[in-house]
Amino acid sequence: MKTKFFLLQIFCLSIILTNAQTNLTNTGILKLSGSGDILYVTAKFINTSTASFTNNGQLYILGNMDNDQASMTVGTGTLCLNGSSPQTISGTQILKTHNFISNNSGGIILDNDLSVAGVHTFGSGIISTSATPKYLVYESGSSYSGSGDSKHVNGWVKKIGNTDFTFPVGNGTYLRPVALEDLSVTSEFNVKYNMPTPNTNQLEYPLLSVDVYEYWEVNQVSGGTASVHLNWDNTKVTFPGYVLADMAVSYYDGSYWTDQRGTASGDISTTGDITANSISSFGNFAISSRSFPLPLKFLSFTAQRKENYTNLKWVTAEEVNTDHFEIERSANGVQFIKLASMPTMNRFNVQEYTYKDIYSFSGVAYYRIRCIDRDGKNKLSRVVAVFESSYLKNNIQVLNPVTDEIIIRCQVEDKEPTAYVLYNQAGSTILKGWLQLKGGMDNTIRLSFKPAKGVYFLKLIRANQEIIQKLVIN
Repeated sequence: MKTKFFLLQIFCLSIILTNAQTNLTNTGILKLSGSGDILYVTAKFINTSTASFTNNGQLYILGNMDNDQASMTVGTGTLCLNGSSPQTISGTQILKTHNFISNNSGGIILDNDLSVAGVHTFGSGIISTSATPKYLVYESGSSYSGSGDSKHVNGWVKKIGNTDFTFPVGNGTYLRPVALEDLSVTSEFNVKYNMPTPNTNQLEYPLLSVDVYEYWEVNQVSGGTASVHLNWDNTKVTFPGYVLADMAVSYYDGSYWTDQRGTASGDISTTGDITANSISSFGNFAISSRSFPLPLKFLSFTAQRKENYTNLKWVTAEEVNTDHFEIERSANGVQFIKLASMPTMNRFNVQEYTYKDIYSFSGVAYYRIRCIDRDGKNKLSRVVAVFESSYLKNNIQVLNPVTDEIIIRCQVEDKEPTAYVLYNQAGSTILKGWLQLKGGMDNTIRLSFKPAKGVYFLKLIRANQEIIQKLVIN
């Protein structure tokens, strides 16, 4: 059943209750005169091209809204879309309201422009705009409240006026707002949030990197200059490990992402924001940097030789744009081979990894971890060494711990001199030289300097073998 109102004039409409799922079609004059006038529409509300609708009261619609009335009067009332299934606003003419309440967890679809002159209250649900595009329009002097991850605009928002305004845009999952500040004159802007960022390799110096994950379209219809205020939230969208002092707002001029400067504040690992200088050209904006993103941090890397395998363990932080690890081993600390690959967690907080190398060797083995980013760049961990205890021959004994000199005891005297190399856990050489080992006595290597306390390795290179001994220097 469809109910039609053929009304020439209504001076006061107190309350109309439509209990059945019935469409309401207005082809005449329909007016809610004051705040006490309430109209509930439990199905679709159709406002035709011949209609004259004025809302100074409260209009609740559970179904869709179709408006073909040109030059609709804004009124002083409130439009509330509070259906239980997705609602669509359509029609050939812009739908105007003073106050607006969007309270549908199923969402609202704008296939027509919706103009708000007063206050928009986000109750629940995502507002999605069509790709035509259509807009949620905030007129001069309007405002909104209550936006969040589950209640924002996934699509286009238009703002008219000369005051600071934060656009409640996002991707349907997260609210990712952008603000315009310090407008020089009354302006009209259309704004949309997007991901991922296009043309990320097209950078104008001094920019070296642009955030690949998200950007905002800020299109100016009319007006003067304004400052663009961007933000990041690593708990929602991955953000590169930029250095705050090197960050900038960037604008894509059609060929390159260009530096619009700005000052950043906040925490790279969590949230922060940056505001550009006054801008006169508008379009796509993203956060960029004049330096490359900070690579992941290797907090620690250890290797421990067990009975028949080597246990590797490494701890990282700030894994941004990482792809995988490569575990590498070397017999001489110089030439490494790849043992295996494993994926990264690609998370900003602390992550822990382990790997077992089932490999039998005599002597020493060196290990390192290589992290490969999605863009092909890589970073290496420090080199760690492990040795097989059976490798140390019974006739050679190196005393531990070490203070000012290394003492070596040898049961059988060598006819040829022995080369020695002292290196740290990173594989860097600390001291090297030659020593003639004599049997039955202490052979000493005096430390001409005081190394830092810690674990070191002494390599003795004899005629046909190498002997590795772990040292602790106090």
